[in-house]
Amino acid sequence: MTSSVGHNSGATPFLDRAGDLAELRRMSADDLRHVADELRRETIAAVSGTGGHLGAGLGVVELTVALHHVFETPHDRLIWDVGHQAYPHKILTGRRDRIRTLRQGGGLSGFTKRSESEFDPFGAAHSSTSISAALGMAVARDMLAPETNAGADAPRRRAIAVIGDGAMSAGMAYEAMNNAGAMRQRLIVILNDNDMSIAPPTGAMSAYLSKLISSKPFLNLRSLAREMASHLPRPLYHAVERADELARGLVSGGFGAGGGTLFEQLGFYYVGPIDGHNLEHLLPVLRNVRDAADERPVLIHVVTQKGRGHPFPADAADRYHAVGSFDLVVGDAGTLKGSPKASKPAAPSYTKVFAEALIAEAAADPRIVAVTAAMPTGTGLDLFAKRFPKRCFDVGIAEQHAVTFAAGMAADGLKPFVAIYSTFLQRAYDQLVHDVMLQKLPVRFAIDRAGLVGADGATHAGAYDLAYLGCLPDMVVMAPSDEAELADMVATSAAYDAGPSAFRFPRGEGTGVAVPERGRVLAIGKGRIVREGGKIAILNLGARLAECAKAADILAARGLGATLADMRFLKPLDLDLALRLAREHEVLLTVEEGSMGGFGAAILHGFASAGILDRGLKIRTLVLPDRLIDHDTQDRQYAEAGLDAAAIAKAAIEALGAGTSSAARA
Repeated sequence: MTSSVGHNSGATPFLDRAGDLAELRRMSADDLRHVADELRRETIAAVSGTGGHLGAGLGVVELTVALHHVFETPHDRLIWDVGHQAYPHKILTGRRDRIRTLRQGGGLSGFTKRSESEFDPFGAAHSSTSISAALGMAVARDMLAPETNAGADAPRRRAIAVIGDGAMSAGMAYEAMNNAGAMRQRLIVILNDNDMSIAPPTGAMSAYLSKLISSKPFLNLRSLAREMASHLPRPLYHAVERADELARGLVSGGFGAGGGTLFEQLGFYYVGPIDGHNLEHLLPVLRNVRDAADERPVLIHVVTQKGRGHPFPADAADRYHAVGSFDLVVGDAGTLKGSPKASKPAAPSYTKVFAEALIAEAAADPRIVAVTAAMPTGTGLDLFAKRFPKRCFDVGIAEQHAVTFAAGMAADGLKPFVAIYSTFLQRAYDQLVHDVMLQKLPVRFAIDRAGLVGADGATHAGAYDLAYLGCLPDMVVMAPSDEAELADMVATSAAYDAGPSAFRFPRGEGTGVAVPERGRVLAIGKGRIVREGGKIAILNLGARLAECAKAADILAARGLGATLADMRFLKPLDLDLALRLAREHEVLLTVEEGSMGGFGAAILHGFASAGILDRGLKIRTLVLPDRLIDHDTQDRQYAEAGLDAAAIAKAAIEALGAGTSSAARA
C-alpha cells in the first residue's frame, strides 16, 4: 500500500521545535535523533519538487544536527566546503519556509551564500576552499578580539570547516592545512569521509577511543608530557616525540598503519574515525573539541554514507547525487520512495554530442586521450571511458594538475582533450598560460557549461572564458552554434596540432539538428553567412545563433532585413568577413554568451585598427551584463541579460534609429 505525498514530508514535531536553535541546543540525544529523521525526510520532500544535489545533504544530516547543537552558530563560523550538502543546514537555520524555492528564480541558492543568511559566513560552490576560509576567519578572530567575540564575557568564536574526502584531493586543502599547522592557529576541520575511501570506523571501540583522545584529561596529560620533554636534551626530546606519535597511532587507529599521521605531520591533532550517523559518538567528540584548551588545529575524521536514506532503489547511486524533480510516495512502513518524472529531451545534450564526437575521433586516432578533474559524468567522459577505459584519466578535484598533466602528454606525442566546465577552468589559468600556451603545446580544451547555466547560478556560470582565452597568443578558440557545429569543432581540434585549442559549448539540449557520425574539419579562423539581409548585420559567436535567427525574423516582419553571420572563431577572428559586413551594413551587432572583453571587444579592436569606426558605423556589442545573474531557468537568465531574440531585435532597431515605441516583442 503506497500513497503519494507530493512534496510534503508529513508531521515533523521534533523538527518544528528545532527551528529555534536555542531549543535544539536544549534537546536530548534521543530527541536529536528524531530531529535528524524528520530533517532527512524534509530534505527529500523538498528536493523532490525542486531537484538538486540530494546525496551529499542526506549524508550529513546527523552531522548537521550535531554541529548546530554543540556550537553557537552563527557566532561560531560553520563553513561548508562546496555547499551542495547544506540543504539540511538551510532548513535548520531559518530557511525552512523557503526550502521549496531551492534553485528556483528568486529562491534559495543551491549552495551557501553570504547574502542569503548570517548562518552562511562564507559562500561556496567550488571545492576545497573551506579550510583556507576558516583559517582566515580564525586569524581575524584573534587579531580583532574582543570585537569578534561579542564582548569579553562571550565564548571565543570557533571556526569550523566541513570538507568531503573528494575535496581533500585538491592541493588547496593541503596548502591551507600546512599553513594552519605551521601557524598553530586554532580551527576545527571536519573531514566528511563519505566514500569510506580513507578508513572505516571500527564500531564502539573506535568511538570510545575517539572520545578518549579528544578529552581534556588526555590532552592535558599529553601537553604535560610535551612540556616536560621540552626540558630534556634534544635527542631525548625527539625520542619522546616519536613515542608520542606511536602512542597516538595505537590509540586512534585507522587511516592506514599510522593513524592520523599525515594530518599530525601537517600540525593537526587528529581524532577519528567516528561514525557520522551515530549521535552518541558525534556529540561527545564535538563537545570535547569545542572545549579543549589546546591551541593547535584539530581534524575530526567522520565517516558517513552519501545519500543515506535516499528514496531510490539501492543500485541507483547515479540517481541521488544530483537529481531532477521526482515523484515521492510513502510505502507500507512509512518509508519514502521516489521515481524520476518521465521526460524525453527534444534533442541530445551538448555534453552527449561532445562525448560521442570525441569517441568517433578516438576510434580513428589512438593517440587521443581524455582528462577530467572529477567530473566524468558531468563532462560526458563516462561514455568515453566505457569505450576507451585506458585512455580516459580522472585526476580528481585537481584542475591545475589536469592541465599540466595534459601538457606533458601533448609534449610527448599524445593528443589530450581536457573536458572541463568553464567555471572550473578558471582554477587552472596559470597552468593554461605557463605550461600550455607559452610552449604552444597542442592541448585541446572542451569547455562545457559556457554561458549562463540555470539553476546553479552565478557560481557555475561560464561567463569569462572568452575574455580570458581571447587574450592569449597562439590560442585557437571556437564556439559552436549548434550540436552539428560542435561535432565539427571536436574534429577540428583533434586535427589541429600547431598549438592549443579550445571550443566552448552550453549546458542543456541542442537545437535538434542532425549530427554527423563524425565531424568535419573546419577551416581555421573562418566564419559563415547564415542569411543575407539589408541594413543590419548580426555577428553571432556561439549558441545564441537560434535567438539571433528569431531576432532577424522579428526585424524582417518590420521590413528590416538582417544579415546573420555565424563567426565560429573568436581566435583567429575572421576579420575579413567582419569588415566586409561592416562596410555593407549601417548597423552591426555582435552577440555572445560571455562577459565584456570577449568577442565584441575583439571585433571592436579589429575595426579600430582598420579605421572602420571612423566612418559612422553604428555598432553594438551584446554581452552578459557587468553584474552577477542569479539562478533561474536559462531562458529567463538570458532574457534578463538582454540576449534573447526580443532584446537583440530591440538593440538593432534602436541602433538604426527607428525608435523603440513599437519595439519587437517575442
